[in-house]
Amino acid sequence: MSLMQARRAILALALAAGCVVPLASARAQDYGAIVALPDRSDADRVNDKRRDPVSLLGFVGPKTGWKVLDMGAGAGYSTELMARAVGATGKVYGQNPKESEKFQARAATPAMANVVAVVRPTDDPVPEGVSGLDLITFFFAYHDTTFQEVDRAKMNKAMFNALKPGGFLVIADHSARPEDGTTVGKTYHRIAEASLRSEVEAAGFRFVADAGFLRHPEDTRTNVVFKNPTPVDEFVLKFQKPM
Repeated sequence: MSLMQARRAILALALAAGCVVPLASARAQDYGAIVALPDRSDADRVNDKRRDPVSLLGFVGPKTGWKVLDMGAGAGYSTELMARAVGATGKVYGQNPKESEKFQARAATPAMANVVAVVRPTDDPVPEGVSGLDLITFFFAYHDTTFQEVDRAKMNKAMFNALKPGGFLVIADHSARPEDGTTVGKTYHRIAEASLRSEVEAAGFRFVADAGFLRHPEDTRTNVVFKNPTPVDEFVLKFQKPM
């Protein structure tokens, strides 16, 4: 039995015995062990099939003790992953523009003990007094800002200002064709990668890397993502606030 398998077996036995397993039980950078924790919900495991969370966490790289803002948190799938990754000494702010019953239900679970629910406008997302963030994540919701009443330049600058020098912003979204730019957010729930990157860099961010684990070149990018006949082509981009 490998060391990782042994850890998972111990965690499973502890939970079965009714023991409280602290957030730090899986080492914060052992992303495979975090994803395999037996107290994660069945619904999240279904999402895992589309989101590839081990690859996502590996690319994002959250560390023990980090302060993170999860933009457009929705029901909190990615917020919980970040909370587990930064451990009990870290802090995660899960931002939504309005109250989410599903997020609130998740917030009551032990895995979310280091999470603060934030209900604020998307272009003014940072709670009063919060600064020096290590990481901001923005997963599959940037395209929504193209048809909502959101000042994206203000939003991107707010994220830039909230990060510490050297802090990271990681954005994932559904790919549109380059010629579609920011015009198909409402119809197809997509955005062109180059358009998004241009907006983010205009706020002062430096592009660092892109990941290929959610790429699907067979996607024509001309259908709404919820009814796409093939797996949806998605990009994951990492930016950094200059030191």
